[in-house]
Amino acid sequence: MQLGQTAAFAAEGAATSVGKFNEPARQLSLVEDVDVIVCGAGPAGIAAAITAARAGAKVRLFEVHGCLGGVWTAGLLTWIFDFDKPGMTREISEKLEKRGARRGASKNRFVYEPDEMKLLLEDICVEEGVQFRLHTRLVDAYVESGRLTTIVTESVSGREAWRAPVFIDTTGDGVLGAMAGCAWDLGQMGQSKKVECLCQPLTMNALAAVKDVTQMQKYISFYKGDLKWHVEATKNLKTDINRAGIDPSYGMPTIFHVRDNIVLLMANHEYGVRPDDADAITAATVRSRHEIFDITRGLRALGGVWDGFQVVATAEQIGVRDGKRIRGRYVVKKSDLEEGARHKDGVARVTFGVDIHAKSKKDNDKETITRGGIKKFTPYDIPLRALIAKDVDGLMMAGRCISGDFVAHASYRVTGNAVAMGEAAGVVAAIAASSKRLPHEVDWAEGSEKLARISWKA
Repeated sequence: MQLGQTAAFAAEGAATSVGKFNEPARQLSLVEDVDVIVCGAGPAGIAAAITAARAGAKVRLFEVHGCLGGVWTAGLLTWIFDFDKPGMTREISEKLEKRGARRGASKNRFVYEPDEMKLLLEDICVEEGVQFRLHTRLVDAYVESGRLTTIVTESVSGREAWRAPVFIDTTGDGVLGAMAGCAWDLGQMGQSKKVECLCQPLTMNALAAVKDVTQMQKYISFYKGDLKWHVEATKNLKTDINRAGIDPSYGMPTIFHVRDNIVLLMANHEYGVRPDDADAITAATVRSRHEIFDITRGLRALGGVWDGFQVVATAEQIGVRDGKRIRGRYVVKKSDLEEGARHKDGVARVTFGVDIHAKSKKDNDKETITRGGIKKFTPYDIPLRALIAKDVDGLMMAGRCISGDFVAHASYRVTGNAVAMGEAAGVVAAIAASSKRLPHEVDWAEGSEKLARISWKA
């Protein structure tokens, strides 16, 4: 677009009412060269894109940040839950092990190096021919005759339109589904415009350097793979933070050992923040980073094992536990967890219990984590139907934004399950695209059979 054209459009749109601006219509470049478009390159998106590619589909993957991996990398999670599953989880675990980037002996939960994870995911996507684009934000979605047909993105390349037979929302926050007009739920609010956010808190993670990690075992959760040494470690860490004159916002501040004298510090909670409010997220990010530095400086001032303790890097994105959950053809409910639900179209077996972080600092001081009233948790299935949008055809979901209630979400939201869901969405999307069907027209028996034939590469 010529500069003069831009100015003309701006002048045309200027004659508007107070507080409103009519954006002028314009033609965008349209690309329609793949079978499946995946929006969001976190754990679910990575699994969806790679699986769809291995199932024979041409795939595009869009990511707003400057790396693949989402919360694993840009979020500096470094700690993996519910990961002892076949398929992509096992492949990632074994490849991290070969690169010397994994800590702990457990297959189900372990610590990893976030930048090694970035490199690994890029290597796999390049090898499998996934066309991925970083630094690209989803800004609009268009539905024709009840079917999602087109998305619009913005990046340094400008505003562009993209079409494909099938789309997968792996944004975590249900961005694509919401833009496409799907009904959604958020935290304990439902589809509400209330300002109050009954969501789980956000957390900013940070990498930090210590003087000698071998002298800090009493503060490090799961040190050398000891899965029992977590609660005591958090108590010891909180005691020292309090001794430094600081009352941390998170009641169970945690340190994980990443590599050599590098650790991961998880000591922050931001309460009552709507993850779909940019101003609120910005303010929470600023507060959380300030708290992390206050804590590290306070501990450093204590001397001893904390001498030289300093922040190496804070996460590019603050960690979000709750986001929009797009309503699907099945809603995973609290009762599924209590009954250990089994489904013919079960795509993931969830073994991680309910993990609901306190909604306020006051509640946190009383009880940091609750179980949503679940007295007896039984591993349960997530059905394929929960990954297929109810209101719009041609749209699937995987990861945090699938169809479920607040309590169930607090169980299935961990990244091992996100990967399993991504695999299912990826293979079904590939089958649907190649056979000119919609995702809900693909029987899971067909999907699971094709998934079983995919080669997972250690």
